[in-house]
Amino acid sequence: MKTKPLVYAAVMAALITLCAWITIPTVVPFTLQTFAIFLAVGVLGGKLASLSVAVYLLLGAVGLPVFSGFSGGLGPFSGVTGGYLLGFLLIALVMWGAEALLGRSPIIFVMSGIVGLAVCYAFGTAWFVLMYAASTGPIGVASALWTCVIPFLLPDGVKLALALVLSRRLAPVLARARA
Repeated sequence: MKTKPLVYAAVMAALITLCAWITIPTVVPFTLQTFAIFLAVGVLGGKLASLSVAVYLLLGAVGLPVFSGFSGGLGPFSGVTGGYLLGFLLIALVMWGAEALLGRSPIIFVMSGIVGLAVCYAFGTAWFVLMYAASTGPIGVASALWTCVIPFLLPDGVKLALALVLSRRLAPVLARARA
């Protein structure tokens, strides 16, 4: 890989970090991480966006305070929201797969973003239910959905739409800079 794409991936990993720090604390905190992931896919494409998310997760795993609440290390991965952290990579991978198979049209971007979110929600909620049961006691799937998914549907839809608009403006500028 050449230097410029790696720098772009690193910048997007930094953007994901900044978006993690913008937090409304709840059981599953409201952050702008999904916005940054969507923007990374829209601007860089799925391959570099997936690399950006992987770098972000690795930085957090080694202890840098890149996650919400300025946390880092392996603790956040083993907590109730750890599945959502891993789900961020699943979003980027799903969007990359759709991009590779179907192209980079706005409709593909939106549809793959929705599918990626659904995969993230499913994985993260299953993780939440298991970790919550281990640490606190059993929780029903309906309660977990009302805690972990339902409140995020509208905000994540807005983040996806905003990322689409911004990436459509930024991608051509970045393409010219790459030349």
